[in-house]
Amino acid sequence: MDYRRYWEQGMSYDAYRALIVELHAKDQTTGTNHAPEMLEYSRLNEHRMDRVGKRFTLTENLDKIMEGLKSPLRWLVLTEAWCGDAAQNVPALHQVSAASGGKIEMRLLLRDEHPELMNQWLTNGGKSIPKLIQLDANFNVCGSWGPRPAEAQRMVNEARAAAEDHHTYAERIHKWYAQNNSADLQGELSTLLTS
Repeated sequence: MDYRRYWEQGMSYDAYRALIVELHAKDQTTGTNHAPEMLEYSRLNEHRMDRVGKRFTLTENLDKIMEGLKSPLRWLVLTEAWCGDAAQNVPALHQVSAASGGKIEMRLLLRDEHPELMNQWLTNGGKSIPKLIQLDANFNVCGSWGPRPAEAQRMVNEARAAAEDHHTYAERIHKWYAQNNSADLQGELSTLLTS
């Protein structure tokens, strides 16, 4: 995979947020294959993203790990505005990148506009997002994360095994995200950065 090319195609977090606003003004969703009902999810997710951004607090452990990074890293993140997990995690990833003092740079790609890349990073055979691909200074893959913290994934797996309605378990998981305030995500990012 030519990760440098994908990196160059990627957009900043601010550009991603501006794209979402622009598309909502035109009643469109991001990506290429979404039904109009996805628009309501992405509108709701704008509020979630705002909340995560306002409430985010960097953990002392992750801050210390980032201070010790010896070489710069690039986080290439596959996402979509309609994805609830992306709404809960991408703003926190942005906050971590911004707090890294330039040691971690992040760019975003829309999943459905980059199927060949997404197909290389499936989770249990599915195109689950967000998916963070960690690259070194030479665009070599040196780790990955996603689509959600392990505890949230456990909750999703249990709900699916019980054939629970998506809306029911999604509500429970979003409550978990709000209570967790990105703590589990930051713990997993700490592991990613030290492995």
